Amino acid sequence: MRFYDSAPSHDLTYSDVFLIPNRDEVHSRLDVDLSPGDVTGMTIPVVSANMNAVTGPRMAAMMARRGGLGVLPQDLDGDGVHRAIAWVKEQPTRCDSLYPVSADTTVEQARAILPPASGVAFTVLDTDDALVGLLPAENLAHAVEDARLGDLVHEDPFVVGEEELDDPAAVFQMLWDAQVQNALVERDGTPVGTISQKQAMRLTVYRASLDHSKRLKVAAAIGIRGGVAERAVDLVRAGADVLVVDTAHGHQERMIEAVAAVRAAVGPLVPIAAGNVVTAAGTADLVEAGADLVKVGVGPGAMCTTRMMTAVGRPQFSAVLECAERAHSLGAAIWADGGVRYPRDVALALAAGGSSVMIGTWLAGTIESPGEIRGTADGRLYKTNYGMASSKAVRGRFSALSPLEQARKGLFSEGISESKLWIDPRTPSVEDILDQITAGVRSACTYAGAASLSEFHERATVGIQSAAGYEEGRALPTSW
Repeated sequence: MRFYDSAPSHDLTYSDVFLIPNRDEVHSRLDVDLSPGDVTGMTIPVVSANMNAVTGPRMAAMMARRGGLGVLPQDLDGDGVHRAIAWVKEQPTRCDSLYPVSADTTVEQARAILPPASGVAFTVLDTDDALVGLLPAENLAHAVEDARLGDLVHEDPFVVGEEELDDPAAVFQMLWDAQVQNALVERDGTPVGTISQKQAMRLTVYRASLDHSKRLKVAAAIGIRGGVAERAVDLVRAGADVLVVDTAHGHQERMIEAVAAVRAAVGPLVPIAAGNVVTAAGTADLVEAGADLVKVGVGPGAMCTTRMMTAVGRPQFSAVLECAERAHSLGAAIWADGGVRYPRDVALALAAGGSSVMIGTWLAGTIESPGEIRGTADGRLYKTNYGMASSKAVRGRFSALSPLEQARKGLFSEGISESKLWIDPRTPSVEDILDQITAGVRSACTYAGAASLSEFHERATVGIQSAAGYEEGRALPTSW
């Protein structure tokens, strides 16, 4: 990457910069290879953050299914994280996981699981777990709240054999010809998932992130206190493909010691990410301790109040740029963690040298994130999100401590404890957001004349703009 005119004398955020087009020889945006090229084996450069309200097993499965990676949070206890990893590993790799519900489930209860949106469906089961049928979630839009889902199923589902997904173009055409939006996917007569027309199309664009046994990949986070090495070994044995050693202040002795201990415990082949830092020195220390990937970002997240509470942090574009240069010189890579709100920000993080981008709040308001869907009096649907250093997260993380110790920990909480994330019925899934991100990044690569992310970083030309320049680039949904 190079600056168009001259290097700046001050640090920059994503909003401060823009990409300038270069001569392009890439014939199609779909020809652009979005693989990060790092030790994770991902095929798109997107990681869902290890936040309680962002990544659960369903989010992790869908992220891997589309080529990214989900990081299960460190707050899960041993049994919880084992169940989550096992669930992800059992899921189909080419179709959506089932949303199984009892036939006695009411419409009101079902709306807490899925919004009345197209492209997703409930698998309705009777009291013996026998299949009653598929019920498209969009059918909930006009149904009365106390209606039973079993009474709303009026026909047998359209069935696709899992082996037929080897030819996704044919499956898309089959669903199109039959005018079917949602089909049941079966393996040897047993339902394993569902697929929509749009998901069949996506199979022609995305490649799943799979382990050596052709199962979906999943990452898991651990803290830096209390039996770190033992916890790491336990997670690897449970099936975690990537370990994320995580704390807000990553450039500290305890973190460096924890990374070294984890590396010694799991050996050289398990990918380890560690962070967070914002300097070349912090990056180098974590890589030398054993990290393959360094998480970069202090304070840019939407739920984070660190900068306002402590004045600590750094504008994210400059942090990514500096840390990526040092990481690459040491044979490592970075994840740009936080601060992205639009696809343009993802493209800029990658242009600055990020291997992948870690996203939290942007994904929290999707059907795959943990938690129930709630509604306002005027009918708007939302999920809640909160920061991982907020008082809400602190209460959960230290619930085993005495009331006095919990109160003392609460003095140092940072972050927002609850925020509403509105669910858009037109784009309710993390898949929809990944579509937007990857489409934007593919186009950005072609504007730079790059056919891969490594070429993008090499060829990207970045300019610096004023606040007015940024505002000029915003779309106007209504007339001025």
